[in-house]
Amino acid sequence: MKVNQPIKIMPCLDMQNGRVVKGVHFVDIRDAGDPVECAKAYCAAGADELALLDITATVEGRGTLLEIVRNVAGATTVPFSVGGGISDTASASAVLEAGADRVSTSSAAFRKPELIEEIIQEFGPDKLTVAVDVDRNPALPSGYEVYIDGGRTATGCDAVEWGRRIDGYGVQVILPTSKAGDGAKTGYDLPLIKALAENTSAAIVASGGAGELHHFLEAVEAGATILLAASVFHFNMIGIPDLKQYLAANGVKVQ
Repeated sequence: MKVNQPIKIMPCLDMQNGRVVKGVHFVDIRDAGDPVECAKAYCAAGADELALLDITATVEGRGTLLEIVRNVAGATTVPFSVGGGISDTASASAVLEAGADRVSTSSAAFRKPELIEEIIQEFGPDKLTVAVDVDRNPALPSGYEVYIDGGRTATGCDAVEWGRRIDGYGVQVILPTSKAGDGAKTGYDLPLIKALAENTSAAIVASGGAGELHHFLEAVEAGATILLAASVFHFNMIGIPDLKQYLAANGVKVQ
């Protein structure tokens, strides 16, 4: 780990049609509850941050559902970031004004990297996370390729190289999600986390694949400082207090 700060646990609320949903490998979506009720429950359970992701906003060519952001903001006691449909400073501003603490952008940032600079300049570096969806591609130097449009479109761009570029803009948090691991509960993509942690100065969010307690510990050991998960929390497979206890017992500093 780069800094001796407590690891943060971040449940992720993937949103579709106003409901929390969860898929496997970005498909096979199923319902996981009401966003406000989920947010309240996670705050009560000891989550350190929340992520809210409108998973079809970009593909449907629309902005984030602001009413849901406002409702979740009214119910949460921890910082939360919102992604999906953040395509310019106006959409970022609307989400922040609706109560989000941070915005997350992926496809728009890739298509128009100057957006990263614009958001940082307008709102400050602590208000932006850049998310990167990736899949394995042995033909690229790092073995990982950037995907956009909710994991639907291959870009031909090396994921670690893109991570370096993001880092160069002053982004403080990078959130890589491995398509291979998403929802599979087989563990985070550790080489990806390690490569980004070693090649950037940003905090790396482990995302995609957590299924057991030891997966979270492995992610910390690979260099992640924020641990994001969805299915294991939504469907009560792992409790946040149990996870924190496990990490602390294994020498990890937790909030």
